[in-house]
Amino acid sequence: MQLKLSDESTAAIKKCRDYLDKKTAEKDATFYGINTGFGSLCDIKISAEDTESLQRNLVVSHSTGLGDLVPTSVIQLMLLLKIQNLSYGHSGIALKTIERLIFQYNNKIYPVIYQLGSLGASGDLAPLAHLSLPLLGEGKVWFKGEQHHSKDILDQFSLQPIRLQSKEGLALLNGTQFCSAYSVWALLQAQQLNEQADINTAIALDAFDCRISPFDEKIHRVRPHAGQIKTAENIRNILAGSEISNNKKTAVQDPYSFRCVPQVHGASRDTISYVRSVVETEINSVTDNPLIFPEEDAILSGGNFHAQPLALVLDFLAIALSEFGSISEKRIFKLISGERGLPAFLVDKPGLNSGLMIAQYTAASIASQNKQLCTPASVDTIVSSNGQEDHVSMGANAATKTYRVTENVERILAIEFMTAMQALHYRRPLKSSPFVENLHDEYRKVVPHLSEDRILHDDLMATIAFLRGRGFNTKIT
Repeated sequence: MQLKLSDESTAAIKKCRDYLDKKTAEKDATFYGINTGFGSLCDIKISAEDTESLQRNLVVSHSTGLGDLVPTSVIQLMLLLKIQNLSYGHSGIALKTIERLIFQYNNKIYPVIYQLGSLGASGDLAPLAHLSLPLLGEGKVWFKGEQHHSKDILDQFSLQPIRLQSKEGLALLNGTQFCSAYSVWALLQAQQLNEQADINTAIALDAFDCRISPFDEKIHRVRPHAGQIKTAENIRNILAGSEISNNKKTAVQDPYSFRCVPQVHGASRDTISYVRSVVETEINSVTDNPLIFPEEDAILSGGNFHAQPLALVLDFLAIALSEFGSISEKRIFKLISGERGLPAFLVDKPGLNSGLMIAQYTAASIASQNKQLCTPASVDTIVSSNGQEDHVSMGANAATKTYRVTENVERILAIEFMTAMQALHYRRPLKSSPFVENLHDEYRKVVPHLSEDRILHDDLMATIAFLRGRGFNTKIT
């Protein structure tokens, strides 16, 4: 996808910049971060001749990120969302600066950014500083899969570093694009994982020879949570035409991890919907500071950079996703337990073979880690900037831990998918639904049935790749 500013955005950006230049030319005009210091240094006036140095110093001094590298998939979103934020014409950015950001995006020149450093308030300062360094010919970038010094890439394209004007450094660093980029990434994955969790459940229901009655529409009609209703409908549709589901059952009831899936998955589905509504508002907002309103002749310092809205929903999303993994691990445990006619650990000659015994250990280990990661980050705050910034959201920590939870849930669901497909073998000659049987046949081309012990890491990685290749997008209607 190639980005280009609309005529409306271009006009708004120019109008805002012209207005700002006129205001700062006025005698004795004082505006936070434009001709003053930053944070607790806001009372220090900066001369006009030092304006460029002020903005450059802001970017380089705030480039203090440490820790693991931010994935390029998230950096791409950060760059896109920063461009979006600046395009509304309330930030005072110069047109050439935003056009350089667009050039980087279109040419897949992604700044190297680190996960640690933001408090999720005053903007995602350290990550956004690293995002901005290449504009100055500083820092490193990813280009064609390798790291390069940004100056070398500028030279390759015959470009000069940008000389920042008043307010530009602050416009670049203030904002919630680190938190919001992780939020968008996690939401896209969450929607896919939700569908995969429902598909897994359907397969596991037949594999464990469960009743379909808990998914009857009448049950959910009288407790009409939208997510619960949708989940039950999904399961019914996936298992439509299943011989196993329609076969007579001996068990009177099934364990909660099977029977209560509409209620559990449904609650997480509703959470994802709520989080999406908050994130959609955030990414279509202006979140830097101060904000400029040329029409109203106003330059206002506020707090739109505070990531509290995202911090809270990221914590919520991590919990909701973790529940997909938690209940999935319980189904894995039941499937390998040797109940309902299934062999222990789902392998011929158990004892000689360990089968899927340790795959469940792996799922349990990951599910436990998710519980630890789900401790809310947003309940914490640490005073910064000499007390000027005395309540922060910790949204960046919420973002990075939600990223880890999301990856972990993908792994648990892959283990369940492999386990349920293995268990389904022992229901033959009865068959599941056409949907499940087609999926089974495709999967077996990649991962054969486990008849005796082999290295399961390889099977698990192949399973993850198989599910990613399908994009979790098998149509459920």
